[in-house]
Amino acid sequence: MTRVRGVALITAMLITALVGSVAAGLAWDNALDVRRTMVMLYRDQAIQVAVGSEGWVGSILKQDGLDGGPGSPDHLDEIWATEIPALPIDSEAVQGQIWGEIEDLSGRFNVNNLVDNDGNFVPRYVDQYRRLLQALGLDERLVDATVDWLDRDQQERMPDGAEDPMYSTLIPAYRTADRRISNVTELAAVTGMDRASFEILLPHVTALPEVTPLNVNTASVQLLMSLDDNIDLGTAEGLVDVRQDGGFVDYRGTFDTIVHPDLQQAYAESSDYFQLKAIVQIDTVRITLFTVFRRDPSTREVTPILRRIGTI
Repeated sequence: MTRVRGVALITAMLITALVGSVAAGLAWDNALDVRRTMVMLYRDQAIQVAVGSEGWVGSILKQDGLDGGPGSPDHLDEIWATEIPALPIDSEAVQGQIWGEIEDLSGRFNVNNLVDNDGNFVPRYVDQYRRLLQALGLDERLVDATVDWLDRDQQERMPDGAEDPMYSTLIPAYRTADRRISNVTELAAVTGMDRASFEILLPHVTALPEVTPLNVNTASVQLLMSLDDNIDLGTAEGLVDVRQDGGFVDYRGTFDTIVHPDLQQAYAESSDYFQLKAIVQIDTVRITLFTVFRRDPSTREVTPILRRIGTI
């Protein structure tokens, strides 16, 4: 009888332990489900807050355009060029903060300028891109490879071009775009473009849907150097000093004398394209929204044309 009671006791203990283990597992799974649901909810709310900020930024850009009028200069002393400070998000549903910045994309080199509407390369912009790579200390062989990525033919530029026959041998294999690109991150796929080179190049380039001039009021030193072989580092730094406090007084008078006539349509003092980088954090969830705006040069209406969530 004693032995039977001992077996029964052990059995009861095992059942209790098993039930406790199952209950603990169910409680843990339930906690994970709740947390997962809350993270998804916070992420959705963060996206909505970030998208909601587009209207505010659009109003700032539109008012800036209306205040100056069509063709008025855009420079780094305007209100849009200041960082957006951290603003609290405080409601019954959610608490967090949003911050970010607006950047002038017309102050970058538009890689889509390298080809025309027919997909043929444009020599003056190819030369400008080459000078930009030189100023950044990057491999000039990237010029031919980038042009081949964008142009519509399958004929490799000499000596450093690459088309589908080369990319198809890679693992994994892929093909060239053979068209203008919509996201500058595609340049990371161009042969010869390593991670370090891409990170150096990225702040100086963009991919816009039409040919755009470079805004000399917001362009970097290296971008100013790309306009002509005559503009060395010292000259470019001097130009940056001159444009302080509201941009160049007479940008044509400044640049027409030092830039080759073929590129005199490649620069301007106003901008049509801007990018919002909005960062929203709710609880432990953080998202970054990038939105590209186009400001109509005549009506000054501002329209979001591209939106993406990511890190670049």
